[in-house]
Amino acid sequence: MDIRVEIVQEASGELVDAFERLLPQLSATARPLDEAAVGRLVSCDTSTVLVARMPDTIVGTLTLVLLPLPSGLRARVEDVVVDGAARGRGVAGLLIREALRIAREAGARTVDLTSRPDRAAANRLYERLGFQARQSTVYRCPAGG
Repeated sequence: MDIRVEIVQEASGELVDAFERLLPQLSATARPLDEAAVGRLVSCDTSTVLVARMPDTIVGTLTLVLLPLPSGLRARVEDVVVDGAARGRGVAGLLIREALRIAREAGARTVDLTSRPDRAAANRLYERLGFQARQSTVYRCPAGG
């Protein structure tokens, strides 16, 4: 199977369509992105959007966020999603490996990601790629208060 991972350079109708198809597979509450929202995402200095592409379609995406902090450059992998029809073919591994390469070349001290416990296959993949579960508590507060 011919799968390429690419860094997205600009928003396009194809990318908007891909997010429209992929985001509901990641989150039932994610709102659809229009071309302006995709443009903001790909033009953000701290984000790198990767896509996994088969010859005729985008089958996966990942966003790598580089965070310059007082303690050093950190990286986070966010919103990894692979189309259900392409799962089990190594797409997520290709995306993660490319994100790790970019983070390493940028000088990131660590790369973090979060994953729900019920995503057993994804969690096994992350562990095979060198991620280790941390003893940490993640807190979330709605931005509105």
